[in-house]
Amino acid sequence: MDSLKLQAYGKINLSLDVLRLRPDGYHDVRMIMQTVKLHDNIDLRRTKEPGITLHTNLAFLPTNENNLMVKAAKLLMDEFDIHEGVHMELKKVIPVAAGMAGGSTNAASVLYGINRMFRLGLSIEELKKRSVTIGADVPFCLMRGTALSEGIGEVLTPLPKLPPCSIVLAKPGISVSTKFVYQNLHVAEQPPEAHPDVDQVIQGLKEQNLRSIAENMGNILERVTCTAYPEIEAIKDKMRECGALNSMMSGSGPTVFGIFDDSKAAKRCYETLRFGEDRRLCKQVYLTEPWR
Repeated sequence: MDSLKLQAYGKINLSLDVLRLRPDGYHDVRMIMQTVKLHDNIDLRRTKEPGITLHTNLAFLPTNENNLMVKAAKLLMDEFDIHEGVHMELKKVIPVAAGMAGGSTNAASVLYGINRMFRLGLSIEELKKRSVTIGADVPFCLMRGTALSEGIGEVLTPLPKLPPCSIVLAKPGISVSTKFVYQNLHVAEQPPEAHPDVDQVIQGLKEQNLRSIAENMGNILERVTCTAYPEIEAIKDKMRECGALNSMMSGSGPTVFGIFDDSKAAKRCYETLRFGEDRRLCKQVYLTEPWR
């Protein structure tokens, strides 16, 4: 296999709770991850000349080992002593640094692609074990679907699929540092009501009750990010005004998503945020649905 075309899908968090700060400096989390159909496109090509090269459509993205795609390719090529090379082309669509695991899903796709291209014979479970060294979200991005994520994010339990719905994604024109958010959360000082009821969302998934899922969504990181960046709360409010069952920030932000049981209302919300008077709130807006 000399070339391979891949789609790297983004994610949102249907619920996100932070339980405690660990001795190693990481945080124990309990969250529900959901793959969405918004995706980047990746082309892989074998080369006779050794080495790993990467070209992207965004000039500001690194193309060296600071890029998770390069780290992923190097991880497997070093382990299996591959002397050929690989060239990677990335067309980025998922917003960057947006709480949607864009870098992690690119890395996951490269692991999958290198495994296939060079016929390494690794299972998805074997790839997941290796992938956690690249990033905590990479194992889920290999798995895809709907899952409960625990530990630092690497302990995954499959959950029933999110019922059919429309999802509007909106990223304001700001960048949010994940490190800043976690450092300022002070989880031990948070009141009980700050912690979302993850179990209720799981129950909603089991019952396939979209309204119950939406009503019980919560993200404890909003207590930091929404305070620092009020435009996030403004986007959430606008999505609810447009008919979203609920709206929430994904990950550490700043991307906001709204869940709709009415596809026409979702389209109107997309058009309002993308082209209407409220377009100043958002830099990027997308209309998508759950990956199934």
